[in-house]
Amino acid sequence: MKAYFITGSQDLYGDDVLKQVAIDSEKIAKHLDAKIDGVEIVYKATVRNDAECIAICQEATADPDCVAVITWMHTFSPAKMWIKGLQFLKKPLLHFHTQANEKLPYDAIDMDFMNLNQTAHGGREYGFIVTRLGVKREVVVGYYEHEDVIEKVRKFMDVARAIAFSRKLRVAMFGSNMRDVAVTDGDRVESQIKYGWNVNYYGIGDLVQIANAVTEAELDAKMAEYAATYDMNTDNLDAVREQAKYEIALDKFLTEGNFGAYTDNFQDLHGLRQLPGLATQRMMAKGIGFGAEGDYKTAALNAVLCEMAKGREGSTGFMEDYTYDFTPGEELVLGAHMLEVSPDFASNKPKIEVHPLGIGGKEDPARLVFDGVAGDAVAVSMIDMGNRFRLICAKVELVKQAQDMPNLPVARIIWKLKPDHATGAAAWIYAGGAHHTVVSTALTVNDIRLFAKLTDTELVVIDENTEIGKFEQELEILDLVAKLK
Repeated sequence: MKAYFITGSQDLYGDDVLKQVAIDSEKIAKHLDAKIDGVEIVYKATVRNDAECIAICQEATADPDCVAVITWMHTFSPAKMWIKGLQFLKKPLLHFHTQANEKLPYDAIDMDFMNLNQTAHGGREYGFIVTRLGVKREVVVGYYEHEDVIEKVRKFMDVARAIAFSRKLRVAMFGSNMRDVAVTDGDRVESQIKYGWNVNYYGIGDLVQIANAVTEAELDAKMAEYAATYDMNTDNLDAVREQAKYEIALDKFLTEGNFGAYTDNFQDLHGLRQLPGLATQRMMAKGIGFGAEGDYKTAALNAVLCEMAKGREGSTGFMEDYTYDFTPGEELVLGAHMLEVSPDFASNKPKIEVHPLGIGGKEDPARLVFDGVAGDAVAVSMIDMGNRFRLICAKVELVKQAQDMPNLPVARIIWKLKPDHATGAAAWIYAGGAHHTVVSTALTVNDIRLFAKLTDTELVVIDENTEIGKFEQELEILDLVAKLK
């Protein structure tokens, strides 16, 4: 993967200035490339006219390895020459408002220096036309060697990489949406148009067929892997072996079909002895997106946010708001699911256990049981509003479990809502937020905000500054704007 570094200038300044512009541009691109992992940042060109702008923007759009474009106005660059090129550009855009020099050379500065180093001038001209065209972009301001500036570019690249991943994402739905459930459903065609998610139904029998062909040798190897990774807290090894079979089958099916996410549905398990629990937890730990009960939007969002979080410290995975602690002043949310919580959230060594599951009508499934990590996090939900998609992003604080839960044999995490429990929960409900979310301690609200901006997705944020009255007004404005589009 690469990002094109493109510099704006013009012929007016002569060859000597353009040569220096190229030297400075390559130096900055190389510095960013050395500091940012995951995406190669390549100086591609200094553009001087509309023909060159069109050519490089078309090249970036057509290059499957290009995930983003960085533009820098070293000198003044008349912005009408950018119009057609930017209309062709279909990759995330970063306007880098930087300079080749950090400080003003007070004793030596002259008009030649001023003509060469016109970021403050050229950047405003360029910024106007990007705004006039309505092109979604990120603007990063500051000296290119400063670490805080580099970090902003790094975060942009994480999101750009995730958007490129999203455009190619394939999601397998084993079964359909859980019957009569509204929020987990959605327009799969519109999802593909907007985000690139290719979501299709597959009969659970397709997975059963692969599972039935798993060999004893494969199962033995997987069981050895489990024994080396987790505490085996059960004598029912047959149930664990069944989950090992499902994991192997899922791995094969998803790899062969190039799927990055999947859903299942406990109402559609014909041919399976158990609901996939341990198997799904293991798949999520590998970065595969998951959504329960046919929730394809959460499955896809899970995969995209895992891609965005690659290389960062923290945990990212599927979650569900399950139940509350309403102790005054100490209110908490218990997040869990029937079985499917990623071991990335484990604060202690997970245990493999087998217990009854009072839903689905199948055998007792094996699952990983653990307490969750603590730390600042975001909970993110995507919902289908009928005429657009909405992202709801809430700041939360994961907290350590205060007491043991000996009779709750599932993995779980516990969090506090912001700004307080009543406001946070009410705002989520007013916004239409789902009970399924993607929770991440690796990502921040700014990451989600940038993803929403670059994909032109409506975003609602719930944080320490949320006030219900103003929040409801914001939702009304968003509804009105959507109707006017």
